[in-house]
Amino acid sequence: MTHQDKRFTYSVPWNCFLVLAGTFIQAIGFKALGEPHGFVPGGLFGVATLIHYMTGALNTGVFYLLLNIPMFILGYIYVTKRFLAYSSLAMVSLSLFFMLIDFRIELHNQLYAAVAFGAIIGAGAGIVLRSLGSNGGLDVAAVILNQKFNLGFGKFFFAFNCLIYSVSFLTLDNDLVIASMISVFITAFTVDYCLSLFNQRKLALIISEKPDEIAGEVMSSLKIGATLLPAMGAYKRATKTILMVVINNIQLKRLEEIVFTSDPQSLFIVDNTFTVLGSTFSRRKTY
Repeated sequence: MTHQDKRFTYSVPWNCFLVLAGTFIQAIGFKALGEPHGFVPGGLFGVATLIHYMTGALNTGVFYLLLNIPMFILGYIYVTKRFLAYSSLAMVSLSLFFMLIDFRIELHNQLYAAVAFGAIIGAGAGIVLRSLGSNGGLDVAAVILNQKFNLGFGKFFFAFNCLIYSVSFLTLDNDLVIASMISVFITAFTVDYCLSLFNQRKLALIISEKPDEIAGEVMSSLKIGATLLPAMGAYKRATKTILMVVINNIQLKRLEEIVFTSDPQSLFIVDNTFTVLGSTFSRRKTY
């Protein structure tokens, strides 16, 4: 990532666009699918809904606002004011889009609706989380845990929401709770997929008798770096050099061609990796 790319990624217009686009997609899911089918939202909004159902006091929106107060205090302490500003924009825009949208997606099968609902909400939430802010609510805690302990957003949401729906069985229709849980699972998967979509790389390890020749061709033809790692064979105890290359999906077949053209007896090992930070790759995102 060049300095110019980094400046664009951290720019206010780009982050506002991500927040607005993501919340608009979420609003479509909530208004066009969630509300008509009566699905229970996950996260803090789900907690607010349950409290309202169980107590009958106030309304869900007021409870949601009250629950957000400690989350934003945590965000102020552990993250930044910039993070809180973008998160506030997300909360306001989601509310406005929800009020403005006036159509429904015609899906009569509850299972199909739950899958579509989860995918739409997850896509919108994932887009917002690619910005320097969050969707507010539980996302604030998710960002803090991700930065401190590298806990995936989707996994955290899924675990928290499973707890919510365990309580929901006591007060709500069982079929509705199961459908809502299915949508949460889809949401969790979609959020993680959206966050890793543009970060996925391939880690290639090449064991060959011609590592220097392959490395030279990789650097000249693909215009990417390579690393030579010292190694030793377990059987003959002979010293070897392993070539390590981090590459994207598009360049992978070209790398394979270079390797086996130089040395048909090479051992070519490829693994998926979703976090490659530093050097000429993505910079660590700081909120």
